[in-house]
Amino acid sequence: MKPLLLHLSLASMALLGATNAISAPEFTLESPDLVAEKSIRPFQYWDQFGCEGNSTRPTLVWSNAPKQTKSFAVTFYDQDAPTGSGFWHWQVYNLPKDTTRLAETLPSQAIEGNTDLGKPGYFGPCPPIGRKHKYTFTVHALDVDTLPVPAGATAPLTGFFIHQHSLAQATLSVYAGPRAAGE
Repeated sequence: MKPLLLHLSLASMALLGATNAISAPEFTLESPDLVAEKSIRPFQYWDQFGCEGNSTRPTLVWSNAPKQTKSFAVTFYDQDAPTGSGFWHWQVYNLPKDTTRLAETLPSQAIEGNTDLGKPGYFGPCPPIGRKHKYTFTVHALDVDTLPVPAGATAPLTGFFIHQHSLAQATLSVYAGPRAAGE
């Protein structure tokens, strides 16, 4: 009888947890400038390595972050870059907890971390000629007010700190390419 009661108790607890997870609103990331899982427009491309865009950063809007969120970080990552480890195009952190939108300007306390170019800032996609790459914007709800990233940290080290303090993530993926020579 005791094993049966134990199993029933565990099953009840699992169902209650599943009900709570179902009723919680989903943490989401959207953009009026992008369509999820579709190609970005050429003007959003970078203006180097043969690409001729103007590296326009899209407006990002998120909602339903966990209540315990103390700050946010946003990243832009190319998982298909031919580096063996992807490529960080943008990292910004120490966004205040009441931030729900990033447009042209960043909040004054925000810090742009180094990209895989070894410098801070945003740069748009520029896949190699003939290749299509998937790029992902991710907003991380963080459990700290200020991310403890050392000055001059590399993009992977900043990513480490972001993931160590991430409560939840919302993503928006887009594609760039394939492009022809001279595009």
